[in-house]
Amino acid sequence: MIRIVKKDDKEIFNRLATHPLQSWEWGEFRLKTGIEVIRLGRIVGRKMIETAQLTLHQIPFTSYQIGYLPKNNIPSEEMINKLKELGEANNLIFIKIEPKIQKGHETESLKNLVRSPHPLFTKYTFQLDITPNEEQLLGKMHSKTRYNIHLAQKKGVKVYEDNTQESFEEYLRLLEETVTRQKFYAHDKNYHRLMWETLKPAKIAHLLTAKYKPENGDEVTLVSWIVFLFNGIIYYPYGASANSFRQLMPSNLMMWEAIRFGQRHGAKLFDMWGALGPDPKPSDPWYGFHKFKEGYGPELVEFIGSFDLVINPAVYRLYNLVHGIRELYLKLTR
Repeated sequence: MIRIVKKDDKEIFNRLATHPLQSWEWGEFRLKTGIEVIRLGRIVGRKMIETAQLTLHQIPFTSYQIGYLPKNNIPSEEMINKLKELGEANNLIFIKIEPKIQKGHETESLKNLVRSPHPLFTKYTFQLDITPNEEQLLGKMHSKTRYNIHLAQKKGVKVYEDNTQESFEEYLRLLEETVTRQKFYAHDKNYHRLMWETLKPAKIAHLLTAKYKPENGDEVTLVSWIVFLFNGIIYYPYGASANSFRQLMPSNLMMWEAIRFGQRHGAKLFDMWGALGPDPKPSDPWYGFHKFKEGYGPELVEFIGSFDLVINPAVYRLYNLVHGIRELYLKLTR
Protein backbone atom coordinates (compact mmCIF):
# COMPACT_ATOMS: atom_id res chain seq x y z
CA MET A 1 0.00 0.00 0.00
CA ILE A 2 1.17 3.53 -0.78
CA ARG A 3 -0.23 6.49 1.11
CA ILE A 4 0.42 10.18 1.74
CA VAL A 5 2.92 10.57 4.59
CA LYS A 6 1.73 12.69 7.53
CA LYS A 7 3.84 14.71 9.97
CA ASP A 8 3.54 11.96 12.60
CA ASP A 9 5.81 9.85 10.37
CA LYS A 10 8.45 12.56 9.93
CA GLU A 11 11.15 10.68 11.87
CA ILE A 12 10.87 7.43 9.92
CA PHE A 13 10.52 9.45 6.68
CA ASN A 14 13.86 11.14 7.35
CA ARG A 15 15.56 7.88 8.30
CA LEU A 16 14.59 6.46 4.91
CA ALA A 17 15.51 9.65 3.01
CA THR A 18 18.60 9.19 0.85
CA HIS A 19 19.58 12.86 0.52
CA PRO A 20 18.82 16.28 2.07
CA LEU A 21 16.58 17.05 -0.92
CA GLN A 22 14.41 14.13 0.19
CA SER A 23 14.29 15.25 3.84
CA TRP A 24 11.05 16.36 5.47
CA GLU A 25 12.59 19.77 6.15
CA TRP A 26 13.50 20.33 2.51
CA GLY A 27 9.88 19.67 1.65
CA GLU A 28 8.79 22.24 4.23
CA PHE A 29 11.20 24.75 2.72
CA ARG A 30 9.83 24.17 -0.78
CA LEU A 31 6.28 24.63 0.53
CA LYS A 32 7.32 28.06 1.84
CA THR A 33 8.51 29.00 -1.67
CA GLY A 34 5.04 28.25 -3.05
CA ILE A 35 5.86 24.85 -4.54
CA GLU A 36 3.41 21.99 -3.97
CA VAL A 37 5.00 19.01 -2.21
CA ILE A 38 3.68 15.45 -2.12
CA ARG A 39 5.22 12.89 0.25
CA LEU A 40 4.54 9.21 -0.38
CA GLY A 41 5.31 6.16 1.73
CA ARG A 42 5.07 2.50 0.75
CA ILE A 43 3.85 0.34 3.61
CA VAL A 44 4.48 -3.40 3.83
CA GLY A 45 2.79 -4.98 6.80
CA ARG A 46 2.83 -2.09 9.24
CA LYS A 47 6.27 -0.84 8.25
CA MET A 48 7.20 2.00 5.90
CA ILE A 49 9.96 0.73 3.61
CA GLU A 50 10.06 3.26 0.75
CA THR A 51 9.48 7.01 0.48
CA ALA A 52 9.32 9.61 -2.26
CA GLN A 53 9.12 13.39 -1.95
CA LEU A 54 7.78 14.91 -5.13
CA THR A 55 7.53 18.61 -5.99
CA LEU A 56 5.10 20.02 -8.57
CA HIS A 57 6.10 22.93 -10.79
CA GLN A 58 3.65 24.96 -12.85
CA ILE A 59 4.58 25.75 -16.46
CA PRO A 60 3.84 29.48 -16.94
CA PHE A 61 0.83 30.43 -19.07
CA THR A 62 -0.42 26.82 -19.27
CA SER A 63 -2.51 24.44 -17.20
CA TYR A 64 0.29 21.87 -17.16
CA GLN A 65 2.77 20.98 -14.44
CA ILE A 66 6.03 19.03 -14.17
CA GLY A 67 6.89 16.76 -11.27
CA TYR A 68 10.39 16.46 -9.84
CA LEU A 69 11.75 13.59 -7.75
CA PRO A 70 15.48 14.16 -7.10
CA LYS A 71 18.11 12.11 -5.28
CA ASN A 72 15.90 9.21 -4.24
CA ASN A 73 16.25 5.48 -4.74
CA ILE A 74 14.91 4.08 -8.01
CA PRO A 75 11.16 3.89 -7.36
CA SER A 76 9.61 0.45 -7.10
CA GLU A 77 7.03 -0.54 -9.70
CA GLU A 78 4.31 -0.01 -7.11
CA MET A 79 5.62 3.49 -6.43
CA ILE A 80 5.84 4.26 -10.14
CA ASN A 81 2.19 3.25 -10.58
CA LYS A 82 1.25 5.63 -7.76
CA LEU A 83 3.31 8.42 -9.33
CA LYS A 84 1.48 7.87 -12.64
CA GLU A 85 -1.84 8.11 -10.82
CA LEU A 86 -0.77 11.37 -9.16
CA GLY A 87 0.55 12.68 -12.46
CA GLU A 88 -2.76 12.15 -14.19
CA ALA A 89 -4.69 13.70 -11.28
CA ASN A 90 -2.44 16.82 -11.26
CA ASN A 91 -2.19 17.38 -15.03
CA LEU A 92 1.54 16.61 -15.15
CA ILE A 93 3.34 16.26 -18.46
CA PHE A 94 6.02 14.10 -16.87
CA ILE A 95 7.89 13.49 -13.63
CA LYS A 96 11.65 13.97 -13.78
CA ILE A 97 13.39 11.33 -11.65
CA GLU A 98 17.10 11.66 -10.82
CA PRO A 99 18.02 8.76 -8.52
CA LYS A 100 20.97 8.84 -6.15
CA ILE A 101 22.11 5.52 -7.55
CA GLN A 102 25.56 4.87 -8.98
CA LYS A 103 25.97 3.59 -12.51
CA GLY A 104 25.93 -0.20 -12.60
CA HIS A 105 23.16 -0.51 -9.99
CA GLU A 106 20.16 -0.07 -12.27
CA THR A 107 16.93 -1.98 -11.53
CA GLU A 108 14.09 -3.44 -13.60
CA SER A 109 11.68 -0.64 -12.78
CA LEU A 110 13.72 1.74 -14.99
CA LYS A 111 11.98 0.11 -17.95
CA ASN A 112 8.96 2.27 -17.08
CA LEU A 113 11.01 5.45 -17.63
CA VAL A 114 12.69 7.17 -20.57
CA ARG A 115 16.13 8.74 -20.53
CA SER A 116 15.66 12.47 -19.96
CA PRO A 117 16.99 14.78 -22.68
CA HIS A 118 17.17 17.66 -20.17
CA PRO A 119 18.80 16.64 -16.88
CA LEU A 120 18.82 19.06 -13.94
CA PHE A 121 21.42 17.59 -11.61
CA THR A 122 24.88 16.79 -12.92
CA LYS A 123 25.44 13.08 -13.53
CA TYR A 124 28.72 13.20 -11.58
CA THR A 125 29.87 14.22 -8.15
CA PHE A 126 33.00 14.01 -6.05
CA GLN A 127 32.75 11.97 -2.86
CA LEU A 128 35.47 11.75 -0.23
CA ASP A 129 35.69 9.05 2.42
CA ILE A 130 36.42 11.05 5.58
CA THR A 131 36.87 8.10 7.95
CA PRO A 132 40.71 8.10 7.67
CA ASN A 133 42.68 10.28 10.09
CA GLU A 134 43.81 13.79 9.20
CA GLU A 135 47.32 12.72 8.24
CA GLN A 136 45.96 10.13 5.81
CA LEU A 137 43.48 12.60 4.31
CA LEU A 138 46.19 15.21 3.80
CA GLY A 139 48.38 12.55 2.22
CA LYS A 140 45.74 11.85 -0.45
CA MET A 141 45.54 15.48 -1.53
CA HIS A 142 47.37 17.07 -4.40
CA SER A 143 50.56 18.72 -3.17
CA LYS A 144 49.35 22.16 -4.34
CA THR A 145 46.14 21.77 -2.30
CA ARG A 146 48.14 20.88 0.82
CA TYR A 147 50.41 23.85 0.22
CA ASN A 148 47.45 26.22 -0.08
CA ILE A 149 45.90 24.91 3.15
CA HIS A 150 49.14 25.46 5.05
CA LEU A 151 49.56 28.91 3.45
CA ALA A 152 46.11 30.02 4.67
CA GLN A 153 46.86 28.71 8.16
CA LYS A 154 50.27 30.41 8.22
CA LYS A 155 48.78 33.75 7.16
CA GLY A 156 46.26 33.62 10.00
CA VAL A 157 42.99 32.64 8.27
CA LYS A 158 40.59 31.03 10.78
CA VAL A 159 37.45 28.99 10.10
CA TYR A 160 34.49 28.91 12.50
CA GLU A 161 30.94 27.61 12.59
CA ASP A 162 28.80 30.72 13.01
CA ASN A 163 25.05 30.25 12.64
CA THR A 164 24.09 33.75 13.78
CA GLN A 165 21.81 35.96 11.71
CA GLU A 166 24.64 38.45 11.30
CA SER A 167 26.86 35.79 9.78
CA PHE A 168 24.06 34.65 7.47
CA GLU A 169 23.55 38.21 6.22
CA GLU A 170 27.28 38.38 5.50
CA TYR A 171 26.94 35.13 3.54
CA LEU A 172 24.21 36.72 1.40
CA ARG A 173 26.42 39.77 0.77
CA LEU A 174 29.33 37.57 -0.28
CA LEU A 175 27.06 35.47 -2.48
CA GLU A 176 26.06 38.58 -4.42
CA GLU A 177 29.73 39.50 -4.75
CA THR A 178 30.57 36.00 -5.99
CA VAL A 179 27.75 35.89 -8.54
CA THR A 180 28.85 39.26 -9.96
CA ARG A 181 32.47 38.14 -10.18
CA GLN A 182 31.93 34.66 -11.61
CA LYS A 183 28.76 35.38 -13.62
CA PHE A 184 26.79 32.28 -12.66
CA TYR A 185 23.14 31.84 -11.71
CA ALA A 186 22.15 31.74 -8.05
CA HIS A 187 18.78 31.65 -6.30
CA ASP A 188 17.57 34.96 -4.91
CA LYS A 189 17.97 36.07 -1.30
CA ASN A 190 14.44 35.05 -0.34
CA TYR A 191 15.14 31.48 -1.46
CA HIS A 192 18.27 31.33 0.70
CA ARG A 193 16.51 32.92 3.68
CA LEU A 194 13.66 30.42 3.58
CA MET A 195 16.09 27.51 3.16
CA TRP A 196 18.20 28.70 6.10
CA GLU A 197 15.30 29.37 8.47
CA THR A 198 13.90 25.90 7.76
CA LEU A 199 17.01 23.69 7.69
CA LYS A 200 19.03 25.45 10.40
CA PRO A 201 16.68 24.57 13.32
CA ALA A 202 16.71 20.94 12.16
CA LYS A 203 20.53 20.98 12.40
CA ILE A 204 20.80 20.07 8.72
CA ALA A 205 22.21 23.41 7.55
CA HIS A 206 25.35 24.88 9.14
CA LEU A 207 27.24 28.06 8.26
CA LEU A 208 31.05 27.97 8.17
CA THR A 209 32.99 31.21 7.82
CA ALA A 210 36.66 31.85 7.04
CA LYS A 211 37.92 35.07 8.62
CA TYR A 212 41.11 37.11 8.52
CA LYS A 213 42.35 40.09 10.49
CA PRO A 214 44.79 42.34 8.61
CA GLU A 215 47.56 43.97 10.63
CA ASN A 216 45.93 47.40 10.51
CA GLY A 217 42.25 46.68 10.18
CA ASP A 218 39.15 44.90 11.41
CA GLU A 219 38.49 41.19 10.98
CA VAL A 220 36.84 40.42 7.63
CA THR A 221 34.94 37.40 6.32
CA LEU A 222 36.66 35.96 3.26
CA VAL A 223 34.57 32.82 2.62
CA SER A 224 31.12 31.62 3.76
CA TRP A 225 29.79 28.14 3.10
CA ILE A 226 26.51 26.51 3.98
CA VAL A 227 27.02 22.79 4.48
CA PHE A 228 24.38 20.13 5.09
CA LEU A 229 24.73 17.26 7.55
CA PHE A 230 22.26 14.48 6.90
CA ASN A 231 22.26 10.76 7.71
CA GLY A 232 26.01 10.44 8.11
CA ILE A 233 27.02 12.50 5.07
CA ILE A 234 28.23 16.10 4.84
CA TYR A 235 27.32 18.04 1.68
CA TYR A 236 28.62 21.31 0.24
CA PRO A 237 25.71 22.90 -1.69
CA TYR A 238 26.31 26.66 -1.27
CA GLY A 239 29.42 28.80 -1.06
CA ALA A 240 30.49 32.42 -1.45
CA SER A 241 33.78 34.30 -1.27
CA ALA A 242 35.10 37.85 -1.17
CA ASN A 243 37.05 39.56 -3.91
CA SER A 244 39.72 40.63 -1.43
CA PHE A 245 42.63 38.60 0.02
CA ARG A 246 42.13 35.74 -2.43
CA GLN A 247 45.91 35.24 -2.42
CA LEU A 248 45.56 33.86 1.14
CA MET A 249 43.78 30.77 -0.25
CA PRO A 250 40.91 30.85 2.27
CA SER A 251 38.70 28.53 0.20
CA ASN A 252 41.31 25.78 0.39
CA LEU A 253 41.37 26.03 4.17
CA MET A 254 37.56 26.18 4.25
CA MET A 255 37.26 22.85 2.41
CA TRP A 256 39.72 21.24 4.80
CA GLU A 257 37.88 22.59 7.83
CA ALA A 258 34.56 21.42 6.35
CA ILE A 259 36.03 17.92 6.16
CA ARG A 260 37.10 18.14 9.80
CA PHE A 261 33.70 19.57 10.74
CA GLY A 262 32.02 16.56 9.13
CA GLN A 263 34.29 14.19 11.04
CA ARG A 264 33.48 15.85 14.38
CA HIS A 265 29.77 15.43 13.67
CA GLY A 266 29.98 11.76 12.80
CA ALA A 267 29.87 12.00 9.00
CA LYS A 268 31.61 9.20 7.09
CA LEU A 269 31.40 10.72 3.63
CA PHE A 270 31.76 14.18 2.06
CA ASP A 271 29.59 14.71 -1.03
CA MET A 272 30.83 17.79 -2.88
CA TRP A 273 27.51 18.34 -4.71
CA GLY A 274 28.50 17.90 -8.31
CA ALA A 275 31.44 17.58 -10.69
CA LEU A 276 32.23 17.52 -14.37
CA GLY A 277 32.92 14.22 -16.12
CA PRO A 278 36.17 12.24 -16.17
CA ASP A 279 37.79 14.33 -18.95
CA PRO A 280 36.68 17.92 -18.34
CA LYS A 281 37.55 20.58 -20.88
CA PRO A 282 39.56 23.55 -19.61
CA SER A 283 37.17 25.79 -21.55
CA ASP A 284 34.23 24.67 -19.40
CA PRO A 285 33.19 27.50 -17.04
CA TRP A 286 33.10 25.03 -14.14
CA TYR A 287 36.56 23.59 -14.87
CA GLY A 288 38.32 25.58 -12.13
CA PHE A 289 35.75 24.59 -9.51
CA HIS A 290 36.05 20.95 -10.60
CA LYS A 291 39.85 21.03 -10.25
CA PHE A 292 39.55 22.74 -6.86
CA LYS A 293 37.45 19.85 -5.52
CA GLU A 294 39.63 17.25 -7.22
CA GLY A 295 42.63 18.53 -5.27
CA TYR A 296 41.31 16.90 -2.07
CA GLY A 297 41.61 13.38 -3.47
CA PRO A 298 37.93 12.40 -3.75
CA GLU A 299 36.42 9.67 -5.90
CA LEU A 300 34.61 10.77 -9.07
CA VAL A 301 31.22 9.08 -8.81
CA GLU A 302 28.90 8.60 -11.79
CA PHE A 303 25.16 8.25 -11.18
CA ILE A 304 22.74 6.50 -13.51
CA GLY A 305 21.45 9.85 -14.73
CA SER A 306 18.13 11.55 -15.30
CA PHE A 307 14.88 9.84 -16.36
CA ASP A 308 11.35 10.96 -17.16
CA LEU A 309 8.15 9.18 -16.21
CA VAL A 310 5.96 10.34 -19.09
CA ILE A 311 2.35 11.04 -18.17
CA ASN A 312 1.14 12.85 -21.31
CA PRO A 313 3.14 11.58 -24.33
CA ALA A 314 1.80 14.08 -26.91
CA VAL A 315 2.46 17.16 -24.77
CA TYR A 316 5.80 15.66 -23.64
CA ARG A 317 7.02 15.58 -27.26
CA LEU A 318 5.92 19.19 -27.77
CA TYR A 319 7.57 20.27 -24.51
CA ASN A 320 10.92 18.76 -25.54
CA LEU A 321 10.70 20.40 -28.98
CA VAL A 322 10.05 23.85 -27.49
CA HIS A 323 12.74 23.30 -24.83
CA GLY A 324 15.28 22.38 -27.53
CA ILE A 325 14.45 25.45 -29.64
CA ARG A 326 14.79 27.67 -26.56
CA GLU A 327 18.21 26.20 -25.67
CA LEU A 328 19.45 26.69 -29.23
CA TYR A 329 18.25 30.31 -29.23
CA LEU A 330 19.98 31.04 -25.91
CA LYS A 331 23.20 29.42 -27.16
CA LEU A 332 23.18 31.48 -30.36
CA THR A 333 22.45 34.76 -28.57
CA ARG A 334 25.05 34.44 -25.79
